[in-house]
Amino acid sequence: MTTALITGSTAGIGAAFARRLAADGHDLVLVARDTKRLREQATELHDRHGIEAEVLTADLAADAGIEAVAARLGDRRRPVDLLVNNAGFGNKGRYLEVSLADELRMLKVHCEAVLRLTSAATEAMRDRGRGGVVNVASVAAFVPRGTYGASKAWVVQFTQGVARDLAGSGVRLMALCPGFVRTEFHERAGMGTDNIPGWMWLDADKVVASALHDLARGRTLSIPDPRYKALMGAAKLVPRGMLGGLSSRTGRKYGPQ
Repeated sequence: MTTALITGSTAGIGAAFARRLAADGHDLVLVARDTKRLREQATELHDRHGIEAEVLTADLAADAGIEAVAARLGDRRRPVDLLVNNAGFGNKGRYLEVSLADELRMLKVHCEAVLRLTSAATEAMRDRGRGGVVNVASVAAFVPRGTYGASKAWVVQFTQGVARDLAGSGVRLMALCPGFVRTEFHERAGMGTDNIPGWMWLDADKVVASALHDLARGRTLSIPDPRYKALMGAAKLVPRGMLGGLSSRTGRKYGPQ
């Protein structure tokens, strides 16, 4: 039986990964900031699927939290076979409307934590000759939309670059880039969602199923829906300057309210 570690496991895409992997028979290491929710999640998954679910409370916006998770990933006695770097959040407001402290906190979680945890996991995985990492990014990585999009663009470039460097080692890496997913993400950021068309919403469980399918096929990038694949394909044909204008207007229409 293999073990998967999931950050941001108690809600949204992270919770969907936990449900699917537990149903498939994987033991879990569940990582989030809320100990109570983690314990409730671990108990539910254990009782429903008979798997072992370990709880690790950690805030990935703090060095101590990152170090605790990295130490667990590097524990050779209790190997982690799959890492899902899912923890993340959005800030409400345009650039300069968001405090610099909040922007730096986002970069800490989206970039520094992903770098350090991926490094801890893949070093151990490479030595064993097997393992996988899914770094959750966003379709926002492909359009110019402030710090959030920039941080997710970094996740995509970093993941695909490491995947090339570790090719042939038995370790697979993939960046997952969903669009709008029905989770707690927007509510936590204080963002309105009433203006987002129904067709743009994705189901978290279906996103995860598509992601795991793509990972098994050896893909380094997963855009888990034909609608968003088409949108991102069209975006490549639009001049960068025009894309920036369209992205800005779309953000005002469909973004934080």
